Amino acid sequence: MAAGEAIKVFVADEQPLFRDGVRLTFEEVPDVVLAGEAANGRDALQRLEAADPDVCLIEANLPLGGPAMALGDSAAPGGIELARMVKHRHPETGVIIVAGYEEEEELFQAIKVGAAAYTRRDVSPEGLVDLIRRVDQGEYVVSDSVLERPQVTARVIKQFRDLAASQDSVEPLFVPLSAREVEILDYIAHGQRNKAIARLLNISDQTVKNHITSILRKLAVNDRTQAVIYALRNNWIKL
Repeated sequence: MAAGEAIKVFVADEQPLFRDGVRLTFEEVPDVVLAGEAANGRDALQRLEAADPDVCLIEANLPLGGPAMALGDSAAPGGIELARMVKHRHPETGVIIVAGYEEEEELFQAIKVGAAAYTRRDVSPEGLVDLIRRVDQGEYVVSDSVLERPQVTARVIKQFRDLAASQDSVEPLFVPLSAREVEILDYIAHGQRNKAIARLLNISDQTVKNHITSILRKLAVNDRTQAVIYALRNNWIKL
């Protein structure tokens, strides 16, 4: 999202009541707008390109809405597969997985495909807007109630460690990162959000997002966390 512009959100959810609630919520806030919506994976893919969202809300159990081939190269369950495809095609887009109830395996699948957040459907309007804003700034957020269970926290940490280990066999697809891209990765590793990075480097928010998109493409990774892990393992940046 460029400075001064509203966050564009696409909602892919089977339930009309949830989509209506999201629409009404956005009407009450000035910095978040509904860019589009769909009730199944097939329609979502058809409408996402035109919507060009900053953030996608995707139902974990979103129905396919047609033959598996309509979704491209996989017959995996609609919501998680759609999230994977969004992150593959548009790595700069933040993805929030929305579930009717907290399911550990869904959480771990969401992490694997690059989703930035996982939350329950009964999240409050204020909580949803705050989550969208945080994801748009590049944060990764898991429901506090999920992480209250120590065994779940341990598995979440293990998933990120597994992502780190998997980078051993990955080679950059294009040229090495530029000095500016490494600088931005270093800021990300130290917890800086896009707006703060833009301010520190005296560049626009959109320029920061463009650099991040370039970084993800060059490293052949799905999200910022994997990019930071890759850079740390190659000693490009230090914590």
